[in-house]
Amino acid sequence: MDYRQILALFFPILIDQAFIVGLNLVNTAMISSSGVSAVSAVNMVDSLNIFLINVFVAVATGGTVVVAQYKGNGNNQMVSRATAGSITSVSMIALGIGLLIIGFHNPLLQLLFGSASPEVLDSARIYLIGSSISFLGIAIVQAVCGALRGVGKSRASLFLSLIMNILYVLLNILFINFLHMGVMGMTIAINIARFAGAACALYYLFKMDETLHIRIRHLFHVPIAMLRKILFIGLPFAAEQMFFNGGKLLTQVFIVSLGTYAIATNAIASSLAGVFQIPAAALSLTVVTVVGQCIGRGNVEDARKFVRSFLWLGSIFLTVVGLVMMPFFHLLVGLFSPPAEIVGDIFWVLLMTAIIQIPLWSVSFILPSALRAAGDARFTSITSMLTMWLFRVILGYILGITLGMGIFGVWLAMNSEWGVRGAIFMWRFRGKKWYKHKLI
Repeated sequence: MDYRQILALFFPILIDQAFIVGLNLVNTAMISSSGVSAVSAVNMVDSLNIFLINVFVAVATGGTVVVAQYKGNGNNQMVSRATAGSITSVSMIALGIGLLIIGFHNPLLQLLFGSASPEVLDSARIYLIGSSISFLGIAIVQAVCGALRGVGKSRASLFLSLIMNILYVLLNILFINFLHMGVMGMTIAINIARFAGAACALYYLFKMDETLHIRIRHLFHVPIAMLRKILFIGLPFAAEQMFFNGGKLLTQVFIVSLGTYAIATNAIASSLAGVFQIPAAALSLTVVTVVGQCIGRGNVEDARKFVRSFLWLGSIFLTVVGLVMMPFFHLLVGLFSPPAEIVGDIFWVLLMTAIIQIPLWSVSFILPSALRAAGDARFTSITSMLTMWLFRVILGYILGITLGMGIFGVWLAMNSEWGVRGAIFMWRFRGKKWYKHKLI
């Protein structure tokens, strides 16, 4: 794989990430028009949704790694089997999680967000049940798109992702802005969009794709050995995502105790920070395919070279985007119609993060993606879990609640966690153990 091929892979992923973050920004802005309670409810539930969705997305990532390594190895038959195994396993996990959450939604909301106002909890209940129904739809899209990225077909992955996300925004405009249905409207929109996206993904896979050669029957006859390979990467990453996002969820719980304004500040700052990280996030997805195919060919030196380039590019992108976006802060934050009292807090949280992420984000997020693509899933997962709970959760509680620093203390702890885990991943990358795993 050369740099021309990498750029051809990267740009569709970049466009996809830009649309996802940009459209989420628009969606958050639209629901903000329904009031602080509505945006707080959606943000609370989305912190739980991210925790749950990332479990089966992690398994889809295992599928991407296995597909990429077989592609690099030139074994097209096993590429097809890996794709089928990924779709089947991810769909089953998503369906199980969705049914579990629907069955226990009331005690779950009371346990996590019981201190929120009754109005916020009522809206959160509607959104949690509705979004849980949609898990199967987004799982299918994620599994298909992950397999397509694994073989380097990021344009097709982009096309399928855009169908789902653009439809979601258009339906939100209809249900929220025109029909004034608030959280219920957003819930209906997310289900229609995700299941329509899943239908398009499967149609593309069965009728249009000329690389993966998947048929419907393949989804029901997946060799156990193939599932083991996918889960070897996917399960440690899923466990990492559960603990990692469980920590973020616990952080959200004590943000709720800071009040509705703190919840809104965190929601808006998180949305804007996501805009700053679009190019770097695209690199973290691209590196999985690049390193996976290099390791599949047995070319470790190329993998090292590309990873170093990606780390530098990530920091450069974060610098450029920060310099371009911060002068437009008031224009961007105005999209959310926030109360005047929280605009200052949003600015300082965002400025701090924009500066700190330049040296730390790439080694904290791009590098573990590269290590995982080489099969080093267990080490990256354990490191991420430990640093999350020791720094983002415990330090976040000490700074934000105990020392009274509020939302600023919570975000400072998060940035500290990036630094610690990034340093550990750099130490691992300089050694030899990360590429010694036998996956295919």
